[in-house]
Amino acid sequence: MPSELVLVRHGETTWSDERKHTGRSDIPLTPAGRAQAQGIAGALKRFDIRRCFASPLQRAWDTARLIGLDPERDDDLLEWDYGTYEGLTTAEIRIETPGWSVWTHPMIGGETIEQVGARADRVIDRAISLEGTTALVAHSHLLRILAARWVELPALEGRRFILDNTTISVLGWERENRVICRWNDPAGWE
Repeated sequence: MPSELVLVRHGETTWSDERKHTGRSDIPLTPAGRAQAQGIAGALKRFDIRRCFASPLQRAWDTARLIGLDPERDDDLLEWDYGTYEGLTTAEIRIETPGWSVWTHPMIGGETIEQVGARADRVIDRAISLEGTTALVAHSHLLRILAARWVELPALEGRRFILDNTTISVLGWERENRVICRWNDPAGWE
C-alpha cells in the first residue's frame, strides 16, 4: 500500500477565475496561478514523493513543474469532458436548463460521471500498486471524484468535496481503511 496520495489541483487560469467549465480546453495558468504553484512548493517538501503523475493539460503539467515535481503523463487525470458545456458557467447553462448541475445532468457530447469515475478508479488502482507517496496533479472535478472513489463512495459524491485552485489534499490509510487525511489546504499561498 502507498503511504499516501498527495493531490494537487492546478493553479488559477482565466477560465477558473471566471468559473467556466474547463474540461479539455488547454488553458494556461495566469501569472497568479504560476505564483500560487510556486507558493506551495515548500509545503510539498514535507512529503517523500517518489512519483508524480499529472494531466497532460498545461495548467496541471505546468503546476507540477512549478512545484518542483517531475511529472509522468497520465491521461486518466484529464478533467471531465464537459462536451457542449465546455467554456460555459453554471449560471449561463441554467438559462437554458434551470437547476442544471454537472453532478446531476448529462454532459451532452461529453463524458458521463460513471466514465470519469472509472478513470479515477484506474488511477487509484495504479497508485495503490506503487510503494511510497505518489503525487497526482490534476483538475477539480476529476480530483473530487477520485477522493469519493478513494473512500469507496459513488463518483456522484465528489459533489461533497469542494476543491480550490492550488491546494493540497492527502488520501491515506487508517489501518486497512482508505481515508481522507487532509483536504483543500492552501498550504500557505493565500
